[in-house]
Amino acid sequence: MKIGDHHRVLFRTAILTLTSIAWMASALGRPNVIVIMSDDQGVGDYGFMGNGVIKTPELDALVQHSALMNRFYVSPVCAPTRASLMTGRYNYRTRCIDTYVGRAMMDPAEVTIAELLRDAGYQTGIYGKWHLGDSYPLRPMDQGFQDCLVHRGGGIGQPSDPIGAEGKYTDPTLLKNGVETPMKGYCTDIYFDAAMSFIESAVAEQNSFFAYIATNAPHGPFHDVPDELYKEYLTADLSEIFVKDLPAKRVPAEVDKLARIAAMITNIDENVGRLLRKLDDLKIRDNTILIYLNDNGPNTLRYVGDMRGMKTHVDDGGVRSPLVFHWPTAIAVPIVRDELCAHIDLLPTLMDACDVDLPSDLQIDGRSFLPLLMDEEANWPKRQVVIQAHRGDVPQQYHHFSLHEDPWKLVHPSGFGKETFPGSPKLELYNLREDPRQQHDVSDEFPDVKARLQKAYEAWFADVSSTRPNNYAPPRIVIGTDHEPTTVLTRQDWRHTKGRAWAADSNGFWLLESMKPGTYDVELVFTDAQNSGQATIRAGDHAEKLIIQQGKRRGHKIRMALPGGKFSFSVDVVFGATNQGPHQVIIQRFSTP
Repeated sequence: MKIGDHHRVLFRTAILTLTSIAWMASALGRPNVIVIMSDDQGVGDYGFMGNGVIKTPELDALVQHSALMNRFYVSPVCAPTRASLMTGRYNYRTRCIDTYVGRAMMDPAEVTIAELLRDAGYQTGIYGKWHLGDSYPLRPMDQGFQDCLVHRGGGIGQPSDPIGAEGKYTDPTLLKNGVETPMKGYCTDIYFDAAMSFIESAVAEQNSFFAYIATNAPHGPFHDVPDELYKEYLTADLSEIFVKDLPAKRVPAEVDKLARIAAMITNIDENVGRLLRKLDDLKIRDNTILIYLNDNGPNTLRYVGDMRGMKTHVDDGGVRSPLVFHWPTAIAVPIVRDELCAHIDLLPTLMDACDVDLPSDLQIDGRSFLPLLMDEEANWPKRQVVIQAHRGDVPQQYHHFSLHEDPWKLVHPSGFGKETFPGSPKLELYNLREDPRQQHDVSDEFPDVKARLQKAYEAWFADVSSTRPNNYAPPRIVIGTDHEPTTVLTRQDWRHTKGRAWAADSNGFWLLESMKPGTYDVELVFTDAQNSGQATIRAGDHAEKLIIQQGKRRGHKIRMALPGGKFSFSVDVVFGATNQGPHQVIIQRFSTP
């Protein structure tokens, strides 16, 4: 019997305790870890989840040799999921409460999976989407990742794109360890190539590694997708994954969009296959944990299995993801578990598997689900998981939340796009085991259950809202440090004040901090060549004027003194009768007293 076969038998026939995990880590070496998370791929966008149209053959095959967490919850939108996944904590504890205008930034004091594994001797790398802050001290390279190849903001094609590379999924300009770097190829392929190079280097140096591959696909925009796959999907019957009938005139556009999304999904799947073959070539697959999940519901109203909902919804179709857990050393046959688990559980699960102790003062909300994968009879005490996310600066009690306690779901789907909801909450109660599509509100039949869960939600909201003083104050960007002498301020991280958040005539301000006063070169950047105008640049109580020359996107520069400490920074630009903000601002340290 080979040593790998012996340990498979051991793991499948004995109750796995923390002691046996530690023994395995000592005997075989700690496992490597790869986490792959796609962006806006829904819970039903997989062959193994019943989708007969979108092709995911590599993942379908992987599930046959993996554990599948079949009742795994995420947040309804991007950044909150990422904050919870990285920290094992509800995102409301982390100051990350929305997806843009400064509310997708995670407090730098948060402890991430990458920091814990780095401190335990792992090499760490991230490839793709971070979406928890673009400037020091909020970048992934400030939060434990030693090798970083990422895009800014919440996706390519947003105001945080590097100038001159806007919206480019093919040949994008990415941030390589903080430096804007032009790349060749399709973005998803680039991320997997970079991750595989990182893995090869770690193996050559005989180091354990943690690679986080977070694709921005199949998030929009949809103009740039793998062409051959797109053409193939245009010939498929994509109406099979519509969840409602559409007027005939809308069908061609919907089919085209779904063909583009499906092409991006199958491209991710092909890259998973490439990665697995690389692990086989390097002879490290047996003791490498590979996890695959998506960050929220699908970005269109399409097939989500026996559920309802999509991205931004707190119904199950908007907050469920399959989680595939592949670890050949420990899991030899397919396992399907239906216990209630969530994004907050990933950190403690990985620390268990890697035999890494959590700091004694670290408060987490998740629990390790590793025992569920190793022992069919493992005890899993009843628990509650709360998911809440909506627009706005401060979370509002009852607004757009769901509380889960198997089999119950208490939900108030008041709408992600709203900052507040009018009137009293109209709470709904569902038995998901009997009614997974949430068709029958059973509040009147089980008033005691509804009242108990409502009280539990209120206690949860009070708890997560009091994690730290001034709990929901946005984090600040720190300028002028050796970590980042040049800071790019974008509309992703500004605090919005007028107009639609990213519209040309909108404006906002940035919350900055500097360790001491200094002189900086400030450059204003616009989306296109402008008419002449005048900008007023304010840093705290100090203001400077700058003439904007006609016909220039860039090159509008001024050298000015910026204060030390905490201050707000804003730019008001007057073009004729309009007053707006810049597209981006580049601040470069010149000198400090």
